[in-house]
Amino acid sequence: MTEPSARTENDQAAQLPPGATAESVSEEHLLEINNIEVIYNHVILVLKGVSLTVPKGGITALLGGNGAGKTTTLKAVSNLLHSERGLVTKGTILYRGQPIADLNPSELVKQGVVQVMEGRHCFEHLTVEENLLTGAYTRRDGKAAVNRDLEMVYDYFPRLRDRRKSQAGYTSGGEQQMCAIGRALMSSPETILLDEPSMGLAPQLVEEIFEIVKKLNEQESVSFLLAEQNTNVALRYAHYGYILESGRVVMDGSAADLRENPDVKEFYLGVAEEGQKSFRNVRSYRRRKRWLS
Repeated sequence: MTEPSARTENDQAAQLPPGATAESVSEEHLLEINNIEVIYNHVILVLKGVSLTVPKGGITALLGGNGAGKTTTLKAVSNLLHSERGLVTKGTILYRGQPIADLNPSELVKQGVVQVMEGRHCFEHLTVEENLLTGAYTRRDGKAAVNRDLEMVYDYFPRLRDRRKSQAGYTSGGEQQMCAIGRALMSSPETILLDEPSMGLAPQLVEEIFEIVKKLNEQESVSFLLAEQNTNVALRYAHYGYILESGRVVMDGSAADLRENPDVKEFYLGVAEEGQKSFRNVRSYRRRKRWLS
């Protein structure tokens, strides 16, 4: 595993994605995950010493294949593991320097952390607007503030405005993903844990949703921890990335550096050093040997 290295302001600015500024990504760490282990059913060890940070104003990508531990990492933060008989057995998770292990998910939402679950979970029998308003359930700042944020969501997701009176179960997959993200925004979050937003969506819709994530980050100062299998798209929009394999962080670095890393190119972007697609006749031990050496 490579350790995150200290970066100068000039280096950091050079590594930001297009449109981002050094001022928009703070050195303040909102979320700190320190050497956590997660076990399911008291037997199955899923995460093995995972550590990462999410800076204020940043988009941090959590990358890796199916089963690498991305979703488990997000659920460890949002305290949703207990419903699946999962438990953080070692390490600490801090938000703004305070431990959050004893907070239930609703209390964590009040702290400004909300998770958008994998699979576009919506209340299918409710309308799109009713789904969005459920996201404001924990708020106590008045109806006017909630209505203002509802209009903000519609400004970012014009499709939802058009479908506001439609039952969510009868909308498209892309619209349901937008509804799930919009519902999270209605809680007035500081940090969104976004799990596999591209899953099952057409490439054009994936780009549209990531563009909206970028705008929310830049214009609303929402920080993101983004779990994603689509490494190519994620690294174009993220500031920093961590790659998980078999429950461990095997590589991390700025998004720009990861895009140029030969191992990432070969095993996650599908481009070998000679520029050809290269998945067959490649043994996984080569990857592990290179990364762990």
